Amino acid sequence: MAGPEHRRRGDAALTVPVAGLRVAAEGTALHPRLTSTAITVASLLALIALWGVAAWGIDTPRTFPAPGRVAAIMWAEAADGTLLHHLVATLVRVALAFGISMALGVVLGVMLGTMPRLNRWLDPWVVVALNVPALVVIVMCYLWIGLNETAAIVAVSFNKTATVIVTVREGARALDRPLKEMAQVFGLSRLDRLRHVVIPQLAPYLSAAARNGLAIIWKLVLVVEFLGRPDGIGFQIHLYFQLFEVPFVMAYALSFIIVMLGIEYGIMQRIEDRATRWRRAVAGDRTVA
Repeated sequence: MAGPEHRRRGDAALTVPVAGLRVAAEGTALHPRLTSTAITVASLLALIALWGVAAWGIDTPRTFPAPGRVAAIMWAEAADGTLLHHLVATLVRVALAFGISMALGVVLGVMLGTMPRLNRWLDPWVVVALNVPALVVIVMCYLWIGLNETAAIVAVSFNKTATVIVTVREGARALDRPLKEMAQVFGLSRLDRLRHVVIPQLAPYLSAAARNGLAIIWKLVLVVEFLGRPDGIGFQIHLYFQLFEVPFVMAYALSFIIVMLGIEYGIMQRIEDRATRWRRAVAGDRTVA
């Protein structure tokens, strides 16, 4: 029969590989974000390289300029403040339309997802809103409200709100009813149930609606500016389109794409990671168990 000393040696022998596995797992967890960032940067650089090769092969700088030519125009427009002025105007419109559409879409989505009778009445309205062409909504808002900021923001917000409703409605339908009942049994207040039960379950749907919404809204804002605003990236693209200045069109388009990529990778993905962290922790606990 093994004595205490023998058991201690056996426990120590088991501890070493387990500790080594733990260190290896922690080390592996440090690298995914760095690896993902490196892959993203490499992918974007490959895209720029492909653009450069295509421009060299086509060899028509006036209609398909090389990256260096577009970058030079961006630098010149940024240096005299023109680019910043129009970029800020566009970003303000994006922020306003995004905030309005998310607020309305989340409230209506939760209501429709948790109230089946209301959903039966209003679902046809949502379907109509989803299928009305965005260009028609923009034109009609300009005709009804006028060529002003209110019409621009209303048009963009309307076009996006319906998609937010659909996404959040599915999340509200998937809420865990036993978890809600348990929270009521333990006497959690409405605010606590919202913070600790409802919002964590809706977080993946909210982040998906936000990311998709932002991608759609900035495109719609450019269309709104193209058709009826006196400033913004869309306005500049329209101006240089009329002058057939393709390098300037590409420079303004690329400048806004760069900003939106920064928002996507620097803000939206971080929010999504934070919102879904609890799901990964639960999945890890189940795996260990």
